[in-house]
Amino acid sequence: MADLIKSGEEPLHEKFPCEECGAALTYAPGEPVVRCGFCGATNEIEQADGPWGGSAVSEQSLRDALSGQLNDAVYEETQTISCDNCGAEVEFDEKTHAGECLFCASPIVTETHSNRHIKPKGVLPFELTERNAREAMNNWLGSLWFAPSGLGEYARAGRPMEGLYVPYWTYDAETQTEYRGKRGDVYYVTQRVSVMVDGKQQMQTRQVPKVRWSNAAGRVRRFFDDVLVIGSKSLPKKYADKLGPWDLSALKPYQSAYLAGFRAEAYTVPIEDGFAEARQIMDRVIERDVRFDIGGDKQQITSMSVRVSDETFKHILLPVWMAAYKYRGDTYRFIVNGRTGSVQGERPYSAWKIALAVVAGLVVAGVVGFLVAQGK
Repeated sequence: MADLIKSGEEPLHEKFPCEECGAALTYAPGEPVVRCGFCGATNEIEQADGPWGGSAVSEQSLRDALSGQLNDAVYEETQTISCDNCGAEVEFDEKTHAGECLFCASPIVTETHSNRHIKPKGVLPFELTERNAREAMNNWLGSLWFAPSGLGEYARAGRPMEGLYVPYWTYDAETQTEYRGKRGDVYYVTQRVSVMVDGKQQMQTRQVPKVRWSNAAGRVRRFFDDVLVIGSKSLPKKYADKLGPWDLSALKPYQSAYLAGFRAEAYTVPIEDGFAEARQIMDRVIERDVRFDIGGDKQQITSMSVRVSDETFKHILLPVWMAAYKYRGDTYRFIVNGRTGSVQGERPYSAWKIALAVVAGLVVAGVVGFLVAQGK
């Protein structure tokens, strides 16, 4: 085995030649090594865990970032290539330059450009191999109803998926919220009402719920740890958000060795926009906390004053396997969580299969109706 690959602030595009044969080493999902696909030689990646075996990925001051006071060492400049169709920003390599976009399957023929951005602090390495991911995707595709036959053919063709590290922001914050509102306690009163029974009017008693409201005020506190916001606009958000949960406790300090053989997308969601989304997530949790603190059966919140402090952030990379499928001019994307195998994606519908199912349903209904009529 060759020397350890040590942690550090390596550039995103660093290559790792095999010391035995000169071929490029690639990260082996699920193992702490980069491996040569030709001769099998490996280099071990040095592990840098924090106290008690936890992550050693450090936080950075959000206020410094928003005010432009981060040290220049926090930034790096890399060469990226943009897709004119969907706007994806992907780390440049020859394959990307001459190929098609991972996100929309459109041909990419454009020049590279420099992209100055905040360096990744952490990376969640791939756990699943491409074969594992393709199997998970094929199983998912095979379960789809009313999918075009071409979709099944696509799955059976065994076209390889692309491994991609997607940019995310995480945000931490201490919050303290003062609130005012009302607490509603339900009680019941007995009432006599007139009802119709067998064509006759009768008086009956019933329990009617009422609400007794009382004023409420108080204070709740909550520390938010690793509120996760995707830093990309290329993946459909409704699918990307469902790929989780992500085991962020397994984050590793960023090392470019984990990216060897994979692509990395540059973030296109600015840090301030990401925090605005994180605040929306926090506010929903805080509202739930306030309602719990008010108690009772019903709650009304008239005001909430939220004070946020000690805000920090991390820029991290999370692993996904991707494939894009063209059907009648439209692009459909399939995304597999590179750790768990969870699958999300878009899918086309076959009009003729739906029509055939409708016709078959009408035929069955007609036969059942005929048999019922005959039975009478």
